[in-house]
Amino acid sequence: MFREPGSFKGRSLLRLQQERQFSKAGSRKPAAAGESAEVRKLEAYIRRQARLIAAQEEALAYSRKIFDRASAAASIGVWQCSLPDETLNWTDVVYDIFDLPRGSALDRNEIVKLYSEESVKELHKRRSKAIADRTGFSLDAEIITPKGNRRWIRITASVECEHDKPVRIFGMKQDITDEKLLSDRTRYLAEFDVMTGLANRSQFQARLAALESGGGATPPSALLLVDLDGFKAINDTFGHIVGDECLKEAALKLKLIYGDAHFVARIGGDEFAILLAAHLDRSAIVNLARATVRAMAEPVGIDGRLLGFGASVGGALLADCSSCDLFSRADAALYAAKAAGRNTYSLFEPEDVLDADSARVA
Repeated sequence: MFREPGSFKGRSLLRLQQERQFSKAGSRKPAAAGESAEVRKLEAYIRRQARLIAAQEEALAYSRKIFDRASAAASIGVWQCSLPDETLNWTDVVYDIFDLPRGSALDRNEIVKLYSEESVKELHKRRSKAIADRTGFSLDAEIITPKGNRRWIRITASVECEHDKPVRIFGMKQDITDEKLLSDRTRYLAEFDVMTGLANRSQFQARLAALESGGGATPPSALLLVDLDGFKAINDTFGHIVGDECLKEAALKLKLIYGDAHFVARIGGDEFAILLAAHLDRSAIVNLARATVRAMAEPVGIDGRLLGFGASVGGALLADCSSCDLFSRADAALYAAKAAGRNTYSLFEPEDVLDADSARVA
């Protein structure tokens, strides 16, 4: 059969080329549509992630705001110290606690100088142990800021390690000055007589209990009990305010006589007790009892009046009795001194309550 030039199996070459071009164009269209869908899907994912990140950043900023406010309200700041170069980093609250400008350069050697001597020793001991053991520590420490403010801070610390090598120590510092003052005040009220500043009956009984149990400090040499003579008449005549002033004067006299070497307590309305230091012998104890009677007999000036009262003193030596009997025997000696006419002293003797050591002060 005759075919036209340029034809191929009944189709012209031009037609064949057109078909091929159409076929290629058709095959490209689905691919382009698929790519657009993937792009749109990716763009939507990115937008969702951006919204999520923005929401997380907002939540983080809010959490930081709450933390900063709570931290400031509780006077708690965060600190860290790099090891071994000792580079410090503080949050604002820690700067405020130390009365230092926020963000100012920190030199640990200079910061440590702000701690009291006792606190520095304890801080160094606990910090060194925590680093060596890869643990942590807590400590209540006293500081004196550059402005001269004395504060108590509570330090908590943890040691961070990399490959078992300490690289950082970090934690919190809190201003606990008010808490410390309240605690000290509460303890003072529990252990001391507010009016006279002497130890109270509770602390005295605790000392006796420790003595009887064999615990506590070095046993005393003796116990003296002092009871004021003539105080009730002053209280009834001039009132409790004047009576209180007399008690303060009596306490002052006892402090001057016995000082810090002995334990002096107010154990009742007008009753006092003294646990004498262990090194005193009988002669020294007698001299102190005699000095107490004489000092209490000297008149005191209150509100323009000279008021006089005295004291009876009874004592017992620990060498002469057991610790369990110390108070009862001193009390028996006090009773004997009062029975002998008051304004006198008496030391308990195993044979006889009133013996040659009982004496009237001239």
